[in-house]
Amino acid sequence: MPFTFKQFHVDDSHCGMPVSTDGVLLGAWAPLAQAKTILDIGAGSGLLSLMAAQRSEAAIQALEIDPMAARDCQHNIDQSPWGDRITLTQADLLQWYPGVQTKFDHILCNPPYFDNGPQSQCSKRAQARHTDSLAFDQLLSAIKQLLAPQGKASLILPNASLGRFLPLLADFELQLHSRVDITTAPSKKPQRHLLCLSHAASSAKPSEAIEPEHISIRDASGAYSEAMVALTQAFYLKL
Repeated sequence: MPFTFKQFHVDDSHCGMPVSTDGVLLGAWAPLAQAKTILDIGAGSGLLSLMAAQRSEAAIQALEIDPMAARDCQHNIDQSPWGDRITLTQADLLQWYPGVQTKFDHILCNPPYFDNGPQSQCSKRAQARHTDSLAFDQLLSAIKQLLAPQGKASLILPNASLGRFLPLLADFELQLHSRVDITTAPSKKPQRHLLCLSHAASSAKPSEAIEPEHISIRDASGAYSEAMVALTQAFYLKL
């Protein structure tokens, strides 16, 4: 279903994962102020690339494995105000990155995260959601190579995947730089986690010393919380 934001429009008709609150949270939160080059891994509809273009002056490389999703992505880029700053490549990350010499100031990814359980009958949705197509260790290996020495990588993961993901960071000499736990309401437990990674050598604190921040999407009345409004009002039409 097409989705209109304040400064751009997204058609995700052929994408395995449609526009979601997860993607909007990640695109609005990632610390992009200093980035001159940004890589969007698994660009899908182009949502993260377009949000990054709105929030920065960076040159953005979008990467998408599925040809139909890439078609939507290119259309959305072409219709946006930032088509001259976003380059889309339709390729598999695992085949693409070994030959890439560029180091990116920031890497964005809303990665596949399920490694078990039933898969969607829609192959595009299954590819977008299950680690069969991109395991965590493969993703982290790519981030290690592609991230600039002082760069950052921002991701969002569900609570069920956090315990598997965080212990892998040390294997790739990566470190947790910051973290935000997301709840749907003040009384709920965190269901999503925004994670910002850096090279371990550039981090002042070990991952276990990072104190998570917290954002509740809605307040006790059911309305968007002040924190949610502050984070996303540059994008959502009704905020």
